[in-house]
Amino acid sequence: MVASAYLGDRFHIRGPILIFNSLIALIGLPIMGFAASSGARYFGVFLVTAGTNANIPTALAYQANNVRGQWKRALCSALFVGFGGMGGISGGTIFRAQDRPRYIPGISAAITCNCLVIIFVLGLSGYFLRANRLADKGKKIIEGSEGFRYTL
Repeated sequence: MVASAYLGDRFHIRGPILIFNSLIALIGLPIMGFAASSGARYFGVFLVTAGTNANIPTALAYQANNVRGQWKRALCSALFVGFGGMGGISGGTIFRAQDRPRYIPGISAAITCNCLVIIFVLGLSGYFLRANRLADKGKKIIEGSEGFRYTL
């Protein structure tokens, strides 16, 4: 998490870090869910925890950096945190007791969500990159401010 924050601030990027952390979680999820030995499964838990927990502040920063205006940013951050809470609520219905010990529906849902993070970040970063290039050429004003550029 600290390394993600340091790199994101130093290089003014968020999207590639989100993708990297999601890939770490995607490596850990099948290990955690399907490895035979408990040691390997604990290693998978470590990878999933590292990738997922590092993505929480990185995703909040990605969102906050790309929204202009105090009230708009506050509303977007509140919605973001609220939807994160709903993810915790849904986890109780996805990881069901009758699915133990493998929890295939829960692991599959987590894999799907991490894949969606990668797809959405790629799409948004592509849009942001295009908008920044148009703004650099003077063909577009982003968020009503001539000097504003999206953080990739």
